[in-house]
Amino acid sequence: MKVSIEDIKRLKSLTGVGLTDAKKALEEADGDFDKALEAMRKKGLTKAEKRGEREARAGIIGTYNHDGRIGVLVEVNCETDFVARTEDFAELVKDLAMHIAAASPEYVSSDEAPEAVRNEKKAEFSEKAKAEGKPEKMIDGIVEGMLKKYFAERCLLDQPFIKNPDQTVGQLVKDANARMGENIVVRRFSRIALGEVS
Repeated sequence: MKVSIEDIKRLKSLTGVGLTDAKKALEEADGDFDKALEAMRKKGLTKAEKRGEREARAGIIGTYNHDGRIGVLVEVNCETDFVARTEDFAELVKDLAMHIAAASPEYVSSDEAPEAVRNEKKAEFSEKAKAEGKPEKMIDGIVEGMLKKYFAERCLLDQPFIKNPDQTVGQLVKDANARMGENIVVRRFSRIALGEVS
C-alpha cells in the first residue's frame, strides 16, 4: 500500500519521530492515519517535550446544563480526531463544562484579561493599600499580590478544580495532556445563567 508524503509529514510532526519511522508506521497500518498514530503511541514514540509547540485544532465543543438554569458551551482542542473521540477526552470536556457552570470564571487565563480591567484593578488596589496606611515602598508588591489573587479567582485555568480543590483546572488539563500524549488547549467558553443580565 502506497502512503502519501503528506501523511508521512503529518505523522512526523505530530509524533516527533523521523520520516522513516513515520512511513513505516503508515505502511504497517495500511495507510490508515489514525491507526498508525495509535500504534506509535503504544510504542511510546511520541515526544512529550514537543507537545506544547504542536497545533491543537481537532477537539470537541462540550455542553453542560444544570437544572435548566445554567448552560455552558466549552471548546477544548487536541491535535487529532483520534484523541477527540476517546472517552477520556470527552470526560475531561464534561468536567470542564461542569466546573465552568459551578465556578463562573470570566476568562480562560489571565492572558485574556483586558488591559483596561487590569489597569482599573491596579489603581483600585493601589488606592486601597494607601488608604490602609501601607508603606509606600511595599505598595507595588501588595498590589501585585492582590492582582494575582483577583485574576486567579476569575480565570478558569487558575481556579481550584471543583472535583479536586487540591489541583487547579490548569493542572487537570496538564495531567490530561500527559495521559493522552497530545497538546490539549481550552480555547473558549460561554456560560449563560437564567435571568442574568450581561
